[in-house]
This record gives sequence, C-alpha cells and structure tokens, in this order.
Amino acid sequence: MAKNKTEETERSVEDFILAVEDERQRDDSFALARLMEEVSGHPPRMWGPTIIGFGRYHYRYASGHEGDAPLLGFSPRKAAISVYAFTGLPEHEHLLEGLGRFKMGKACIYVKKMSDIDAGRLTRLCRQTIAFLQETYGDRQKE
Repeated sequence: MAKNKTEETERSVEDFILAVEDERQRDDSFALARLMEEVSGHPPRMWGPTIIGFGRYHYRYASGHEGDAPLLGFSPRKAAISVYAFTGLPEHEHLLEGLGRFKMGKACIYVKKMSDIDAGRLTRLCRQTIAFLQETYGDRQKE
C-alpha cells in the first residue's frame, strides 16, 4: 500500500505563514486560519510542507487505500490560496453560490484574496464540509 504524501507534521504554522512573501497573502492566511479554527474547533497544524489543516478524519476507499486527512485546510501558493473546504460533489455546488470570486480546482477552490470571499458563506461551506466528512467517514476525529 502506498504511503500518503501529506501527513501531519510538527512544523510551526505561524513560522510557515510568516515566511509567505506577499503581505496581503500573509494577512489573509492568518485570517483564514482564525476562521477555520473557529469553525472546526481544532487548532491549525501543518500537513506536509505547505498545507495548514484543521482537525482530522480517517478515510478508507473501496480500493482499500486509507489514511488521515484534515477536515479543512488551505495552502498559500504564489498565484492564489488553495482552500480545501469543498467536497467537489455536485450536490454541494449550491454551497458555492454567493461565495465570491474564486476558481475551481479538482479538490479545492482558489482564492486570490480573502476580501473577494463572503466570510459567512465560507463559514457555511466549511461547516457543511465537516458534516459531510463526519457522516461519510464517521466521527473519528483525533487531535
């Protein structure tokens, strides 16, 4: 069985964000971290070298592949912030309505700046994503 590439690390979230070159993106990252911590009830942790994750769930696919992943997360990248707070399922697309300006990725949404996003809608999206993950994979969160 292949080892997961993205696992939780002991690296400092604050040091990682402070190393982000763009000041607006740095400020947006701190704001997004506060929002996701409040919504999830979990402190931020580094997952791999560049993803800031909140909480954890254990997944197991029909193929037998399994592992742990954060309930919510984001990664400040040069072009945009990758936000991992959307299931990608068609039945959840209505949660993106009114969210603001973003681009869709395969497993995330890309946000240029947080001022383009409605914080209330993002909070709702995060809550629904957590509910879906808990319903699908069980409430097997661990700190």
